[in-house]
Amino acid sequence: MLNTLKKIKVKKIRVGRGIGSGKGKTSGRGIKGQKSRSGVAIKSFEGGQMPLYRRLPKRGFNSIHKNETGLLNLAEIQSFIESKKIKPSEKIDLALLKKLNIVKKKYKKLKVLGNGDVKDKLDIEVNYLSNSAKTKLEKSGSNIKIINK
Repeated sequence: MLNTLKKIKVKKIRVGRGIGSGKGKTSGRGIKGQKSRSGVAIKSFEGGQMPLYRRLPKRGFNSIHKNETGLLNLAEIQSFIESKKIKPSEKIDLALLKKLNIVKKKYKKLKVLGNGDVKDKLDIEVNYLSNSAKTKLEKSGSNIKIINK
């Protein structure tokens, strides 16, 4: 049982304490060479064997057709109108949203999604529009323009 186990004393080998100790003179490092010197670590070198990071297959890739479409919900648009960041009278498009730092500058297209509600009549210019967003905007009497770029 675990409580009846007795401690075993292990003799520590004191490196570099005379030839009679078994690890004297060169302290088990051999003679000369890079690995006998202090402060040397040959990272990922496996003695000429193909290193592990080169044995494993490559994973993933970086697509040249990354998603360059910014997403914006109706609830977000409404919150920006309420906080007076956007005026309901001005045209809401990608350029305006980039200028106000609402959408990241890397995006080249804009899609409006239908999460939330819009109380004001808006003038919106987008590349894509979800069906739910379209019905909600039409219900509020908004002017919608879809650009195909």
